[in-house]
Amino acid sequence: MATLTVTAKGQVTLKKEVLQHLGIRPGDKIDVDLLPGGKVEVAAVKTPPAAGSIESFFGSLRNNENIHATLEEIDEAIRAGWAGEIGSGDDR
Repeated sequence: MATLTVTAKGQVTLKKEVLQHLGIRPGDKIDVDLLPGGKVEVAAVKTPPAAGSIESFFGSLRNNENIHATLEEIDEAIRAGWAGEIGSGDDR
């Protein structure tokens, strides 16, 4: 358990070990819930990754529909697309 000191302004600084345990980095947000009995619950706020970050890319190629294509089918689709035989609305 970490013991913290309250400043004259009523502020508390969380120790580095507490922030690391919560996975909090500079600029992150923290939720504080007031519980009965004079207790609080502190939790890191989960924010979505910034657009363009590597974290936002993870899972973007997930195949939820379980669609599979052979290399030959992929090559044929590329050839047909370059030849103008299929449009962007076609779904083979």
